Amino acid sequence: MADSTEYDLIVIGGGPAGYAGAIRAGQLGKKVACIESERAGGTCLNWGCIPTKALLKSAELLQKIKKAETFGISAKEVTFDFAKVMERSRGVSGQMAKGVEFLFKKNKVEYFVGKAQVSAPGMVSITEGEQKGKFFKAKAVLLATGCKMRRIPGLEYDGLRVMTSREALANTTLPKSVVIVGAGAIGVEFAYFYNAFGSKVTLVEMLPQVLPVEDEEVSKLLHRSFEKQGITVLTGTKCENFRVGKTSVKLDLITGDAKREVEAEVVLSAIGVVPNLEGALAPNVKPELERGYVKVGDDYQTTVKGLYAAGDIIGPPWLAHVATFEAVSAVNGIFGHSKPHRVTKFPGCTYCQPQVASTGLTEQAAREKKLNYKVGKFPFAASGKAVASAESDGFVKVITDAQTGEIYGAHIIGSEATELIAEYGLAMELEATVEEVHKTIHAHPTLSEAVMEAAAAATGEAIHF
Repeated sequence: MADSTEYDLIVIGGGPAGYAGAIRAGQLGKKVACIESERAGGTCLNWGCIPTKALLKSAELLQKIKKAETFGISAKEVTFDFAKVMERSRGVSGQMAKGVEFLFKKNKVEYFVGKAQVSAPGMVSITEGEQKGKFFKAKAVLLATGCKMRRIPGLEYDGLRVMTSREALANTTLPKSVVIVGAGAIGVEFAYFYNAFGSKVTLVEMLPQVLPVEDEEVSKLLHRSFEKQGITVLTGTKCENFRVGKTSVKLDLITGDAKREVEAEVVLSAIGVVPNLEGALAPNVKPELERGYVKVGDDYQTTVKGLYAAGDIIGPPWLAHVATFEAVSAVNGIFGHSKPHRVTKFPGCTYCQPQVASTGLTEQAAREKKLNYKVGKFPFAASGKAVASAESDGFVKVITDAQTGEIYGAHIIGSEATELIAEYGLAMELEATVEEVHKTIHAHPTLSEAVMEAAAAATGEAIHF
């Protein structure tokens, strides 16, 4: 066998699960290799989380400048260069990818670019790329190949008229109009982004609410906010009969018994993800799958001994921070550093404006479980800092056990929601009660006071509402 090397761990995939798992193994002094098909950082860093947040920051800044008069500041004839906005996004991704490559070197992780395959238990080969033909042996293999965007059957994705978020991130021309199919986090973020720069946006969701996994009250408020911003939001609506032309796309929207035709310059598909296992496993390597995702035990080991998996490839919630946690936990377990455990509590964040963040149970879920719960809610309209910042839309909502004060879930919509949610995440991890959150002194004036006041509201003790 040509060019064979043995490692303690080989990681297939260099995204948030893969690179984190490889670096952790390096920290533990293990001989480790990471093989990534494109570039360190994977989809999240190169074509997902990071570049989209750069775009959203540009959109947010543009919106703030447009309402500068609110603050007594005149900013007339504001213009933008869309190509430069996109260029900055790519630059941010490039900078962060180099950072991951530096961390590989720092932690003595051998990094290869190419398509990898588990050819047999404990054996990995590179099947595509400059390193094609390299063959490795490993005491353990961590599969972290993630997911790819789900595509609408029968529709050709040309990157011009029909695209996923990946093609959108490479497109330097602002579409005059766009229909976004799917109102999960990706669809919602792109709807906000394009609308902020002046595109006519239609956001379509088949389920009854935007951000279907979020608390119903939060989704309703975001729906109203988007409509105020000029976005057409259609829930409970299906898209059918796509007709792609040279300059536009026509499609039919079905809401109940009603049907209507819409036309847009671009259709952006944001209907979810599917597992990315193509070519990753040789025909004789057959770990058990569930709905296409790799099934793992509490130690992240698959049904093939010595083959582990973490991140999006093992199924929802398909979040980068969850993937990182899973991979680090798996590696700690593989090498006996600490007992691995599966993720049960995690924050979910959507970076439109107003921002949305949550952790734990929604009120609907608490109701369905027939829990004896209370709700504490505090509006940002009653927050001095939010009003002073002209960011008073939204609220903090906490769901708690009616007797013990245990926190079942927390939901925030408003300015900096994605930063504020961490406090409730920590509280839930430490099994703190709403009374303990309330009794923790929060600086005034801050947005974080709303977190404390919502906790106080659960027991009827909120001062400012």
